Amino acid sequence: MPKSKRNKVVSLTKAKKKGKEWKEGIVSQVRACIDKFPSVYLFRYFNMRNEKFKELRDELKDTSRFVMGSNKLLHVALGKTDADEYRLNLHEVSTRLTGQVGLFFTSLPREEVEALFKGFEHEDYARSGSRATSNFSLKEGPLSGPQGPLAHTIEPSLRKYGMPTKLNKGVVELVADHVVCREGQRLDPSSAAILRVFEMKMATFKIKLLAVWQAEGDEFEEMAVDDGGEDEEDGEADMFEGLDGM
Repeated sequence: MPKSKRNKVVSLTKAKKKGKEWKEGIVSQVRACIDKFPSVYLFRYFNMRNEKFKELRDELKDTSRFVMGSNKLLHVALGKTDADEYRLNLHEVSTRLTGQVGLFFTSLPREEVEALFKGFEHEDYARSGSRATSNFSLKEGPLSGPQGPLAHTIEPSLRKYGMPTKLNKGVVELVADHVVCREGQRLDPSSAAILRVFEMKMATFKIKLLAVWQAEGDEFEEMAVDDGGEDEEDGEADMFEGLDGM
């Protein structure tokens, strides 16, 4: 008996692959930024927080563009070697496009750019997989957070996170000392959730300038040693953030 087409299962999770035309469009837009802006900065981001990043992008939209996405496409746009680079010395930027990095195209003077990113930091709660920046443990007895004693309704969640807790006349108590994390240790989902309950922020969203290319003279300059950001969280930047509206 033939199968009924009415019972065919259709996956809704499959994303349509980006075609050649879309990729060529991205390359063209990146090159348009190179032609438009006098400076291109290569930066590495740590502990990306999209909301704060979009605030920064909106603040600078009249003078600058951030571009982040597939490093492979950015390699094509800039040129991988001195033989195929779009402008002289842009391959120096391209070869450094690895990991959680992006490009900042701007007409702002260098002093202003350096001051802007040096002062840009946003503390937030660490996510699972990131490393603890300090030790954090809790002592046996009634539990309190920065806002006072914990609400009794949270006690089941704390037990779910692996904490030895109980309710004693509506008071959340820890029945034994508990180590949540140690400095340098990678956080699991439970320890990250506990840190949030006790309002312990162990992640800092920041941007580090690595290099700059100047259109005048086609000059490239390395600005800082790239440590790779190996111990940071995975980024969550949108695909080709910053090219909309060009």
